[in-house]
Amino acid sequence: MHRPLDSVFHRTSATTAGTGGPLVSRRVLLVGAAATAVLAACGSDSSSNSADGSGSTAGSTAGSDGTPDGVAFGTYVLAQRFPQDVQGPGLQRLPISLATADGRLLPDGPDSLNAEITDVDGNPLGISISAVRRDLESGPYYSFRVPIETAGVYYLVVEGGPEGGAAFQVMEPGAVAVPGPGDAMPPFETPTIDDSRGVDPVCTRQPEPCPFHEVTLTDALLAGKPVAYLVGTPAFCQTGTCAPALESMISVQDRFGDTFTWVHAEVYTDNTATTPADAVGAANLTFEPALFVIAADGTVIERIDAVWDDTELVEVLERSSA
Repeated sequence: MHRPLDSVFHRTSATTAGTGGPLVSRRVLLVGAAATAVLAACGSDSSSNSADGSGSTAGSTAGSDGTPDGVAFGTYVLAQRFPQDVQGPGLQRLPISLATADGRLLPDGPDSLNAEITDVDGNPLGISISAVRRDLESGPYYSFRVPIETAGVYYLVVEGGPEGGAAFQVMEPGAVAVPGPGDAMPPFETPTIDDSRGVDPVCTRQPEPCPFHEVTLTDALLAGKPVAYLVGTPAFCQTGTCAPALESMISVQDRFGDTFTWVHAEVYTDNTATTPADAVGAANLTFEPALFVIAADGTVIERIDAVWDDTELVEVLERSSA
């Protein structure tokens, strides 16, 4: 059974104020006791972080020209742009942005960032990783990827950034409700142009619907080739990343030809944006957007959540079709 909209998705906004860049709401993106804040807690020491990443952010200072004092962005916090409670053991994808202490994403940043992973007590695990800057209108982000096979709470500690880092949790095997790598993707009769199945409009993309509503997810899973399945609403997205995510799919579709079957599903039943569509419950989603890249046998190869650009999408699809 679906919960009411306000219990499933919280609205957030990205508005521009002054020269600080988009303002990211501190309201939680997900529901539940372990829900993550859009801005992860990143204080001047690890004691200011809570295990679920929802503690307070530390104050910071900047130079007279508005750039951070100290090393690189050392007076800034990390904006956590991935959901919690949906990551099981395996390869973790941890996209973050740089932000001021009041939640404004920096409009620029280094070409790449280096980071390490620590356990919940701040002990380094000897895992060093790096990520390149990826530019989006909503703000640049860095997508760190790291294999972690043991459930627990960890911190992503970025070189030159807040000492405590950004908290994230790897759930116990079988504890994640959202299908992920290695799981079978449940078939679902997504709305199509020919049969809206009670969803109106079938696609909120403007000025015209996207081309990914010709077949249902069920039919796509039976077609014997990989599937790229996006759940997200361009018109009513809480994070402002759903429309760019859909446009990314459209822009790279020709590059992959008929390698994939492409499917998109909205998250609301109509333009009042008050009732979640059945596609949300079918995938047990409490966040948007989510892209499931599925093998020809119906097994999820990769799932990318919340934010991505064309370059990262191409990388994921190329890996999945190799």
